[in-house]
Amino acid sequence: MEESGDGKKFERVTVEQACEAFVRDAETRIRKETLDKFRLLFKRLKEFAATEGTRFLTELDLETLRKFRATWTYKNYAARNQTERLRHLFRFAHDSGWIKENPARKLKSPKVIETPTLPFSRDEFSRIVGACEKYKGKNASLLKAFVLLLRYSGVRIRDAVKLERKQISDGKLFLYTSKTGTPVKVPLPPECLDALAALPSNGSYYFWSGEGSAKGRVGNFQGMLKALFKLAGVSGGHAHRFRDTFAVELLQATPPVSIETVSVLLGHSSVKITQKHYNPWIAARQEQLEQAVKSTWATAKPAKPARVSVVRRTKTRTIKIAIKKTQ
Repeated sequence: MEESGDGKKFERVTVEQACEAFVRDAETRIRKETLDKFRLLFKRLKEFAATEGTRFLTELDLETLRKFRATWTYKNYAARNQTERLRHLFRFAHDSGWIKENPARKLKSPKVIETPTLPFSRDEFSRIVGACEKYKGKNASLLKAFVLLLRYSGVRIRDAVKLERKQISDGKLFLYTSKTGTPVKVPLPPECLDALAALPSNGSYYFWSGEGSAKGRVGNFQGMLKALFKLAGVSGGHAHRFRDTFAVELLQATPPVSIETVSVLLGHSSVKITQKHYNPWIAARQEQLEQAVKSTWATAKPAKPARVSVVRRTKTRTIKIAIKKTQ
């Protein structure tokens, strides 16, 4: 009654109830992969609340939320995204009338340190493909096909794991349908097509049985890639670098592919996203910058003297005097 301020009974919602209500509401508007990330955050929030002896949502003030965030191991974009998800929860609770103020609104986003895009060099990629032949067990051919697909299609590792056989036709991989309704396809080199065709057909997918969790299968391939990079002697290797290699090779081709085309192939929602990650690798732009600098090297030619006419009027005559003035 004191919480309500008007003498009426005030319904106090627990942290668990708020999280469950958010998930029920979000199931119809948020895709499953994103919702799973919310569930993971909520699980940790409930564990934190239990440790702190906090039961109700109204007990989670700004200082408590800062303390909760201090328990995270996330860095950069992952930490920023988690902060935004936490804000979503408290915005939902505020709109539902469960809290009078939204403390998460004042929770500042963590500092993001931009990491430079680092594609594989051609020598590194050659060593990675060669290491597939040395990989132990029956996964050698599977891993080689997976690596070639990542490099020559530019898809993310999750999309590669969930690649369906019907997506490849006439030597082209169907990526997605654009907003205009036009299908976006990318041709694959014979080496990649042959490696995919050599895989045993055990369902509608190339790299996944379709049973169990796709997330778990992604984890399996991440483990295999880690071992493969070590075998190839490539440091700092991870799956997303194949996607970076795909983009950078296009931008540095002769003639270079436009940033707009690369953005479409990567499936970015805006070309600004592509520019943010790959601006340093745009060959045409770099050439323009170099030419702009070189244009300042030439010695400026002296300007020609301008001829100025001054007219002096007298009572009897007009005298026109030509004066040469050097600028």
